[in-house]
Amino acid sequence: MKVKSPVPREKSLDSTLSLIKEGFNYIPSRREQLGSDIFETRLVGKKAVCMAGEESAAIFYDENKFKRKGAIPKPVMKSLLGEGGVHEQDDEAHRQRKRMHLSMMTPERLEDMRRIAIKHLDKKVCQWEKEERVNLFEEMVEIFTRAGCEWAGVPLKEKEVKQRSREVLDMIDSFGGSPARFRQGAKARSKQEKWLTGIIKEIRAGKFVPPSYTPACIIAHHREPNGKRLDPQVAAVDLSNTFRPLVATAYFMVFGAVAMHEYPQVHQKLKEDTDGYSKMFAQEVRRFYPFAPAMAAKVKQDFLWNDYKFKKNTLVILDLFGTNRHPDSWEQPNQFIPERFKNWKESPFSFVPQGGGNHYMGHRCAGEWMTVMVMTAFFHYLTNYITFDVPDQDLSYDMSRMPTLPKSGFEMTNIRKLKEPSDELYKKMDTQTAIKV
Repeated sequence: MKVKSPVPREKSLDSTLSLIKEGFNYIPSRREQLGSDIFETRLVGKKAVCMAGEESAAIFYDENKFKRKGAIPKPVMKSLLGEGGVHEQDDEAHRQRKRMHLSMMTPERLEDMRRIAIKHLDKKVCQWEKEERVNLFEEMVEIFTRAGCEWAGVPLKEKEVKQRSREVLDMIDSFGGSPARFRQGAKARSKQEKWLTGIIKEIRAGKFVPPSYTPACIIAHHREPNGKRLDPQVAAVDLSNTFRPLVATAYFMVFGAVAMHEYPQVHQKLKEDTDGYSKMFAQEVRRFYPFAPAMAAKVKQDFLWNDYKFKKNTLVILDLFGTNRHPDSWEQPNQFIPERFKNWKESPFSFVPQGGGNHYMGHRCAGEWMTVMVMTAFFHYLTNYITFDVPDQDLSYDMSRMPTLPKSGFEMTNIRKLKEPSDELYKKMDTQTAIKV
């Protein structure tokens, strides 16, 4: 880890516009220019500290040193994450809410999600065979919305599927600095929270009774340390948080399809799936391609680290994308090499595509296990159960856009189903292995 002393300061009076303009490349480029993995800047008129790397992530996720309350920009809360949910809680309030979310992520329930997701994928493939051209991103968003709602115990009417899928996508697509996308995301969140709030109220009134093991039931009846149930709107936010990360997996799936196309040698390896190659491939997709650019927190109390004094309430930004490619942790970090995960040391701070730290007590995404398991199963399915052609298209993606995606969304033609899913799809993956990060 490179840390200059004194810690360098970016010369710009305010870098907010540069961050929006440069996107994923903003922090990595400044780290390179300044020759330091920690540097000072100003964002929205206030001092901010940016940092990257495994050591930085370990400090950033130390709850004794950092807090989340008030760190996440209001536009992100109003569009992407929702207000009052698990993401902005700290200390015991966060641990209590996190335990609620983790209670839904048992190995049995993760297996349920995999089966449900494969069912919806397989049903879609039967439709794809009849279509001349299929946009994988659009299809994955719908598949994951259907699967996520079924798994969560959220009733989703057929006539609502397109609307609810669009709402979740607009929420995910809202955080990159575009005023138009923010407004669209905030509008979508308002509609979705109204829908989910109504479901929470119906459950509490006994008008709708989902299975007791589903997120809808667990969240509706959850009580905080003070013995009170969550406010219905806050419960709606956390209910959305149980399936929104799955819908966001559509981005990873498209980048995985791009990798399969651009690195043809991986296709046969995915078919054979020796030593759990499909999981290694899924993990490398999550490490290599851009997804979440950064995470924000505020300093709890003054402390000294690497000869730098972090002052109370200072905004600190952790470069997630840069940490996933940091040369201190990864050999040939800018190369796509799935095999690097075969003997990976499983550090929760060097690999942070969906946040870092401890799943059970920290702020790492509780839905990460689900993401990995579903991606692993889907990549196995796409290489063993169907064939398709990849027509000429624009697969480039804009690193200044957050989130970003191949411009074509990955289009496929001549889709043919080879065989029906069977137990083979599940026997190839051991649950306990799959849920490890």
